[in-house]
Order: sequence, then structure tokens, then C-alpha cells
Amino acid sequence: MSILETYNNRPKKLWVRILIFVILLILVIWSAEGITYKGVAAKGSDVAYGIVYGLTHPDLNLLFDLSTNGVLYLTAQTVAIAILGTIFGALLAVPVSFLASTNVVPKWLAFIFRALILLIRTIPSLVWALIWIRVTGPGAFCGVVTQSICSIGMISKMYITAIEDLDTGILESMDASGCTTFQKIRCGILPQLSASFVSTTIYRFDINLKDATTLGIVGAGGIGAALVQSISSRRWSMVGSFLFALIVLVLIIEYFSTKIRARLARGKTE
Repeated sequence: MSILETYNNRPKKLWVRILIFVILLILVIWSAEGITYKGVAAKGSDVAYGIVYGLTHPDLNLLFDLSTNGVLYLTAQTVAIAILGTIFGALLAVPVSFLASTNVVPKWLAFIFRALILLIRTIPSLVWALIWIRVTGPGAFCGVVTQSICSIGMISKMYITAIEDLDTGILESMDASGCTTFQKIRCGILPQLSASFVSTTIYRFDINLKDATTLGIVGAGGIGAALVQSISSRRWSMVGSFLFALIVLVLIIEYFSTKIRARLARGKTE
């Protein structure tokens, strides 16, 4: 009977739901005013047909070409850019995240580094690539630098959450037992953060792998530039080869990264 009474006495928030619905409806209507639909262009349908044709008829010679212009080399370069960008970004994010955590440093210092992280996250990766390409020149190195900077923004935000959720009771007990700062970091902090840090890094690598393809469009190395050139010249069999390699690569990385993250989170694979 108490359960029924509790249910009947639940907070009546129908007006809140109606208000949220009205706000969303207004936003949708307001957003739709800025979109003009003119139908599917003839060239657009040709491109769509060409991509489908390329996926079903890939250029096998290009797919197994071992030269620097082949799919295997460009795919490996894309993976290498994602790996290096993720590693450098994850390493640089560690000191930044500690300096941005309010339970580690004073609030004014944490505010400065949080503002820095927000600045990095605000600028899209393509804009970062266009900035750094003027410094490093086109090529894979530009992609690595761009992904390292972009990774700091996202990884640091996740690291901060893990750092601020630390069990300080363990550190206090170690401090009471006379442990040094290094011992507290090695035995009290790192065991709590390692699983979360590794899981976040793997997740960011997943994102960087897909971003590396996009960065290639502006000349930051990888398979993206060759893919865009093939689409522009309407060489659909070559497009199919590049897309096929990307699809297989993403599926493989997604499978293994999901398994690793599940093992880190729950101590077992799904």
C-alpha cells in the first residue's frame, strides 16, 4: 500500500515536459528556416552511384599495391598518424589534467588550464590542421601534430573527471603511514587512474583513426587526400578500394577497442 501511495504522491512534472517539448519544437522550426531543400542534384546522384559502383567493383591492383601510392601504404600511414597523435596527446594530457583539477591545485590555477582545454576543444580539427600546415608544411607530420593537440582537449577533460573522483581516503591513510609523495603516486593514485586513462586513450584513438582520414583532405597525410582526388576525378574503382580499406580497418579497430575497454571496465570481455 505504501508503494501505491508513494506513486500517487510522486512529483507532478507534466508542465516541465510540456515546456521542454515546446522549446524543442521552437528550436526545430527556427532551425528549419535556415535550410532550403532544392532536391537531389544530378551530379550528386552520379556521385552516389559511383561510390556504390566503386565499392562493388574495387580496383584490386591498387588494393594490393605495395608502393607509396597504394592502399596498404596509405592506410598504414593513416594508422601511424592516429597512433602517434593519440600517444603524444595522452602523455601531454596527464600534466595538463592534473593542473586543471581543483582537488590537486588551487582553483585559480585550475581555471587557467581549464580555459586552455576549452580553447583547444573549441577549434575544430580541420582548422587546427590548416593552422599547423603553415608551420610544418603538408604531410604526415602535420597530421600527428594536429591530432596531438586535438587529443589533449578531449583526453584532458576525461582525465580531470577521473582525477576528481579519486578516493582521497587512501591517500590520507598512506600519508599517515609515512609514505613519500612518489609512493603515494605509485601505489595510491596510479592504480585508481590507470584503467580510466587507458580506456580514454583507446576511445580517443578510435576517434583519431577516423579524423586522420578527414585531415588528409587538407594535406595532413594519410589516405584522405588520395580519396578526395579519386572522387574529384571520378575514378570510382579507386574510390571503392580506399573506402573498402577504411571500412575493414574501422571494423577491426572497433572490435578490438571495444573488447579492451570492456575488459578494463568490467574485468571481462563481452
